[in-house]
Amino acid sequence: MAKAPVLTPRAHDFPRWYQDLITKAELADNGPVRGTMVIRPYGYGLWERMQQEMDTRIKETGTQNAYFPLLIPQSYLTREAEHVEGFAPELAVVTHGGGKDLEEPAVVRPTSEMIINASFSKWVQSYRDLPLLINQWANVVRWELRPRLFLRTSEFLWQEGHTAHATYEEARDFAAHIHREVYEDFMVNVLAMDVVPGRKTVKERFAGAINTLTLEGMMGDGKALQMATSHELGQNFAKAFNTRYLSKDGTQELVWQTSWGSTTRMIGALVMMHGDDAGLRVPPRLAQVQAVVVAIKGDDAVLAKVRDLGARLKAAGVRVQVDDRTDVPFGRRAVDWELKGVPVRIEVGPRDLENGTAMLARRIPGGKEPVALDSLVHLLPTVLEEDQALLLRQSRERRESRTTEVSTLDEAIEAATAGGWARIPWSTLGEDGENRLGEHAVTVRCLVAEDGSVPDSYDAPGNVAVVARAY
Repeated sequence: MAKAPVLTPRAHDFPRWYQDLITKAELADNGPVRGTMVIRPYGYGLWERMQQEMDTRIKETGTQNAYFPLLIPQSYLTREAEHVEGFAPELAVVTHGGGKDLEEPAVVRPTSEMIINASFSKWVQSYRDLPLLINQWANVVRWELRPRLFLRTSEFLWQEGHTAHATYEEARDFAAHIHREVYEDFMVNVLAMDVVPGRKTVKERFAGAINTLTLEGMMGDGKALQMATSHELGQNFAKAFNTRYLSKDGTQELVWQTSWGSTTRMIGALVMMHGDDAGLRVPPRLAQVQAVVVAIKGDDAVLAKVRDLGARLKAAGVRVQVDDRTDVPFGRRAVDWELKGVPVRIEVGPRDLENGTAMLARRIPGGKEPVALDSLVHLLPTVLEEDQALLLRQSRERRESRTTEVSTLDEAIEAATAGGWARIPWSTLGEDGENRLGEHAVTVRCLVAEDGSVPDSYDAPGNVAVVARAY
């Protein structure tokens, strides 16, 4: 009788496979309040690695980290009409505190443009205070009606950057720099994710922005996922909070602003883009454990060798963990490490020691092979980089093979509903076509130029709409 699979096969039920993997790889659990989540240590370790990589890139732009309050006076949100309208259905509002009704209700932050602008209006006095570049790592609450762990939860973790500049051009260029040098660089070179950088349509842009730049990734089932966004806010929030500066010419001018963010949704993307029927496949540059050295049996010589290998790999710069839990069956441990997607597993038993070898199991391409013990420390960095490149290549090949060039609205709908993406000239689709796509749960994920670059404007000649169903 065949053994039941550890996970529901992706091809059979992709959403169930996703939920199985989140649970069995010990990434997260549902929280006690509907729509919330408990991020377990292994899942949080992935987020910590993402934070480290992103934080380094953010600081290289000259941005500094700060922290702003979780509770925002409700009156702040009414200052920018489009912004409050966009977030109104998702707000959580505190009306009681200390056993009394609050004089003014407080909104649990859904985003921080308003509370941060209240500070910016105090901090910015003259052109010498600009640019003002601030980022915070925080949590936000957006009441979610159809929650799914990591993808859509009522509370999630993120970073949100907010900046103020003297000119429109400086703000525009900074938003583009974040989009390209922070987000795209991180996703391609660390997460090994092929992403499409583009510009949102007017209908899809951030509430209160004059332009939104996005990065869209194709998941394993062909749906799209918005990975991160960078917004040009123009002067909308500066007007709401009277954020002005004294120019070199001695005139009072409104600042130009940006905001940009990425969230724990990236963990969900990691699962859906790289995972397979055996579990996660974590890119080596991201993995908090790049290699696990596993003792097959509790033999003293085996345990000594496993610990020695772990120490040597750590000294060589490999993020390594030693698994010497020989009171747990080897098969169960092997399955657990497969589920968690650790890139490399090094298995050592008594017979391996006799042969002077270890069994090298590579999670990303799959397969095992014996490798001389003396060569492992030298070999592993090369193996990890090969597997990093393979994940990115597979991600790109999936997107390219499942993206169809179309010339009509009906063809775009057919391609998207069949589990792929479509590319259609924006001049053919237009806003009327975009509205009709919505009737089929299909959206314009972004606009790109004919050569695949980010277009300079929403209505630039030759713009192409990337169309898909999305999470």
